[in-house]
Amino acid sequence: MITLSDIWRLWLLPAPLLIVTAFLVCAALIRVLHPLLVRYALARPNARSAHREPTPQGGGIAVVAATLMVAGTGMLAAPVTSVPLHELFTVAAAVVLIALVGAADDIRAVAVVPRLLAQALAVGAIIAVLPDDVAFLSFLPFWLERLLLVVGGVWFVNLVNFMDGVDWMTVVEVVPLTATLSILGFAGALPGHAVVAALALFGAMLGFAPANRPVARLFLGDVGSLPIGLMLGWLLLALAAGGHLAAALLLPLYYLADATITLFRRLLRKERVWHAHRNHFYQRAMDRGMPVRTIVSRVFALNVVLAILAVLTMLVESNMVKLLVSLAGVVAVAAVLFHFARGRS
Repeated sequence: MITLSDIWRLWLLPAPLLIVTAFLVCAALIRVLHPLLVRYALARPNARSAHREPTPQGGGIAVVAATLMVAGTGMLAAPVTSVPLHELFTVAAAVVLIALVGAADDIRAVAVVPRLLAQALAVGAIIAVLPDDVAFLSFLPFWLERLLLVVGGVWFVNLVNFMDGVDWMTVVEVVPLTATLSILGFAGALPGHAVVAALALFGAMLGFAPANRPVARLFLGDVGSLPIGLMLGWLLLALAAGGHLAAALLLPLYYLADATITLFRRLLRKERVWHAHRNHFYQRAMDRGMPVRTIVSRVFALNVVLAILAVLTMLVESNMVKLLVSLAGVVAVAAVLFHFARGRS
């Protein structure tokens, strides 16, 4: 059983090394891969694009590879008393599977049904290794709750992909989220192996950030955004499983709100929701003339606010206070969405 003292040793000793190593490995892989991606994985502008010049995609290969390599090595070397190998192998295999699907889609569009089936398989495998005593909606039958988790997981993986439509957007989402998860893990809210994974992903995204800085010279591609969504979903699930559901919902609330509201708006308009579009709130802000750096700066600031609120939900015991803090997060997200849709540019 992983103890709080294990987490203390994990944080004080190898954590900075994990971050720096993931950063350097990702940056080195980008340097090696960039000429190949320019030649074989060039994303040309289309109706959904935010860029005007052909730009290589596939930087997610470096992010995912660095995360898996550093996290795997860190979990073997970390001073924790127990590492659930079956869970880690399942998560790693699911990440690789969904990355391969994303790579295939980057090169040549994959049909919707096989893409969703592969995603459901990856998410379902992770849900399957959850302990039987973990229940989020105890009033539902066990099988129904697990089915809803798979559906929600597939949606989360896709919404992370949908939201990766402008330079630095995924960076300003993943960096504060993984940093907060690492801090919460230091406080004992996450198991040690999940803390290692969060630290590795944090470092890898920092390594990718310079290449994706507006105006980007490299995109993640589906090979990056899909597995990153899967890893984030697994980490947030681990946080919720530890009894911190409010924090697990607050941390990705901007992504959840923007993507989900946009989906329902398109369904009401009877649009083909599986087709590319420019209806997300941040895209509407761009179309109204708001600079990319302004958009991502405000999303980053919002995510910092959500991170603080998530921590507050874990510091208070009153359910009423937790509810009020969560409502404050909803109001903050709504304000940013309204500003993107109708506020001054």
